[in-house]
Amino acid sequence: MNGYIVLTVLMLAGCVLACILIKKYYQNRMEAVYQELLLKLDRAIGGEIQDTAYDESMDAAVAERLNRIVQISGMNQERAERERDTIKSLISDVSHQVRTPLTNIMLYVGLLQEQELDRNTLLLVNKIQKQSVKLDFFMKELVKSSYAEQEIISVHSEMAEVEEIINTACQMVELAALKKKIDIVKDGTEALCYADKKWTTEALGNILDNAVKYSPEASQVKVNVIPYESFICIQITDQGIGIREEEQGMVFERFYRSKDVSSEPGFGIGLYLVREVLAKQGGYVKIKSEIGKGTTVQLYLSRYKS
Repeated sequence: MNGYIVLTVLMLAGCVLACILIKKYYQNRMEAVYQELLLKLDRAIGGEIQDTAYDESMDAAVAERLNRIVQISGMNQERAERERDTIKSLISDVSHQVRTPLTNIMLYVGLLQEQELDRNTLLLVNKIQKQSVKLDFFMKELVKSSYAEQEIISVHSEMAEVEEIINTACQMVELAALKKKIDIVKDGTEALCYADKKWTTEALGNILDNAVKYSPEASQVKVNVIPYESFICIQITDQGIGIREEEQGMVFERFYRSKDVSSEPGFGIGLYLVREVLAKQGGYVKIKSEIGKGTTVQLYLSRYKS
């Protein structure tokens, strides 16, 4: 009787041990399967086509479907890139085709305003001038809005002259500064930076545009160049209305506009564009300001190729 009990216990222990071993075996096997699946998923995320065994196994079925996902994703990405290029081209064409005649209209209106005109004619000319300025503003904001899409900001950095970037950006706001009798004082420099000249000029132009827009008449805007070991800093200082401390970290957000400038035209895109352009080429932007005492914006551009 005792021998029977011992045998039964041993058989139960053997069954338990066998179950544990079988469970451990299948756990290890499932872990290996999951690891292989994770590896395939990582390759698929990276856009790699899987090696496929042309048989009826589950592994081959999974690999085949992952390959289909990669191919579909690739086709969608190519289509998105083509559409983005089309949008860029369309916006560029529309901007060029509209702004060229608009510039001529504004020029002719300016010439008319210098002539001796009767009261009614002068009134009509002034109305045309106001509407032309408004249309010019909306065209510029349309272009900025399109640029604000990160996918459209495609930088191609190369060694560029900092002085050339500054001079071109200053020319962009020269007329607005003259109208407000604002003096733009800039440094001469032989410094070089590693940046996309077109986009960096656009970014600096946005900073200067804000400096002129929010500064009082007959004031001064300073543009200084400060060289550091790894960066070139372009510093823009104005004597404008300033930015509240609690808002200084928010002004670079897309479409953000302070209540203090709600009376001025704008959509809150310029500073967002500045931040994105600099970030895409290894730089960054800093801002210091005090209400009623002006604003200093610092654009940091890399001096070397990353």
